[in-house]
Amino acid sequence: MERKAKKTPEDNREPVVAGDSREGRIVKALSGYYYVKDDENDSGDTVQCRARGVFKKRGLSPLVGDRVAYVLTENGEGTVTELRERSSELIRPPVANIDVAILVFSVTEPALNLQLLDKFLVHIEHAGIPAVLCLSKRDLEAEGEMTEEAAEAASSVQRIYRKLGYEVFGTSSRKHSGIEELQARLRGHLAVFAGQSGVGKSSLLNAIVPGLTLETNEISNRLGRGKHTTRHVELVDIGGGYVADTPGFSQLDFGELGIEDLGYCFVEMRELSPSCKFRGCTHVHEPGCAVLSALEDGDIERSRYDNYLLFLEEMKDIKRRY
Repeated sequence: MERKAKKTPEDNREPVVAGDSREGRIVKALSGYYYVKDDENDSGDTVQCRARGVFKKRGLSPLVGDRVAYVLTENGEGTVTELRERSSELIRPPVANIDVAILVFSVTEPALNLQLLDKFLVHIEHAGIPAVLCLSKRDLEAEGEMTEEAAEAASSVQRIYRKLGYEVFGTSSRKHSGIEELQARLRGHLAVFAGQSGVGKSSLLNAIVPGLTLETNEISNRLGRGKHTTRHVELVDIGGGYVADTPGFSQLDFGELGIEDLGYCFVEMRELSPSCKFRGCTHVHEPGCAVLSALEDGDIERSRYDNYLLFLEEMKDIKRRY
């Protein structure tokens, strides 16, 4: 996931086209059209809009999730005339105003990988978006269909990440357990689900919004998970909130992340780094390093620190190649 610096202008207005100005949110973007759901329309219908040419001239592009002002045109379509200020902006996936990221990891099938979990957390922390952890397929754990290694990994998530301040939800789409609690957490938010393939993201959405099965499959096809299809981002209305159904999390790399940013993306290191002796401390070998001291005292989880070192090496390899 990649963060982009805010580039929303204080004033991007042009003379309004005939018609009253309305407010809404872009819920889909496809082939140069933006589909806006009006704030005063409870039916779920959207207005197909084009954007004013002024946006392109100023290096701006409306994104799914954007709050916008628009006007209706004579042909029943609309024109986006203003972009409201964004609280967050992502390039991959291209979506704005995400205010919570749900990291979905199954307790087994596929096996729970703490290194991959930390990699997702680094990208989401770098984007400045609050992260919530969701352990799916908990029915397999309850029914004893887990290996000892998988059970230990699930227990580690609860022990390590709650202490760091992350919320952890346990869900089972098959038994519908934990779904209401997760839906309540999403209410009033624009969320993105992230996680490796096969962890049950679509099943979770289907459980949260009964009857979504066909729609979710259609969205997945339109997003390019089948042949000869178009990839795009779309917001799914989950009743009181939105989830961005997005193809943007299939690959994670550190190409856009500076080495000096990595420590900041580990919340425990971010809190300790002001106490390090040297400014710009890499937390690897420097004397007077508060992170190394905490690691020695057992106040930092060894698995998290080891993953930090792995990511640091990965980033250095990328820099060397370029």
